[in-house]
Amino acid sequence: MHYFITTMNTPPAEIKGTSLKRICQKYADKLRYATLYDSSHHLPIYSAYIFMKSDGKKRMDTPWMYEPQLVSGGESGNMRVLPLTDDVPPLIGASQAVLEDYTDAIEYIRGPLNPDLHHLEPNDKSSTYTLTNVVPLFTTFLETTWNPYIDIIRRRLNNFCHSKPFMVTGVTLSGAAIKQANRDRLAIPKYLWLAYCCPRFDHNSPYEVRFMFPSYGGYALNERTDQKVVEVPLKTLETFLKSEMDIDGDLTIFYKGCVSDYTFKKKKRDLPREA
Repeated sequence: MHYFITTMNTPPAEIKGTSLKRICQKYADKLRYATLYDSSHHLPIYSAYIFMKSDGKKRMDTPWMYEPQLVSGGESGNMRVLPLTDDVPPLIGASQAVLEDYTDAIEYIRGPLNPDLHHLEPNDKSSTYTLTNVVPLFTTFLETTWNPYIDIIRRRLNNFCHSKPFMVTGVTLSGAAIKQANRDRLAIPKYLWLAYCCPRFDHNSPYEVRFMFPSYGGYALNERTDQKVVEVPLKTLETFLKSEMDIDGDLTIFYKGCVSDYTFKKKKRDLPREA
């Protein structure tokens, strides 16, 4: 994987599984973000991306796309627009979710892991409209719990982060699934979670914000009503996720726990010299 390879650009470690596929999501001939996709449950386990300061507006004119890399091992090009529902080739539906999977899922809606609200450029926004970036969420949960939290994070990072924040958003599974023709098609997430890493931030920000830097996270139960996001330190989130997921070893969301080479160098310069 070429997109997330340096320092904070390293994707989470120790998440394992025979049906998990790492995807470098490419749109308009440019790599945009990384996804760990579960091809047996037809949903992403996490998406890792770089946050860009934005005005929080959604892009409404982008058609839904699929990931050709999952259809054929030799593919590494751009995500492509999904054909009309009746014309989707069987190989696409076998490897990933399709729009038909959500047709009769009355209580659920497509919830993006990498939201377009966290991007500025139109093509970056458009690249989030692929079914390899969405999971089935209760409509009320997405609208009243998760989307407001995504906007809180957007405003927090817009105002107080002085570097490009690294983001990872993911799910844990509940064991339940949306079915088609009496067969499990889409795994339903139990929890949705998010973590950010901002190596350089405003040290003069109010205390109620400052303690949430350089890294912090949150998680929430994907249920119909009365759900709240629990915000926690990065280590606490990693411990929680390890208890909810099939993880062999320690879970590391960010390389070096979100401590940049810049920080190490600065600390080294600040050390007093021996007499």
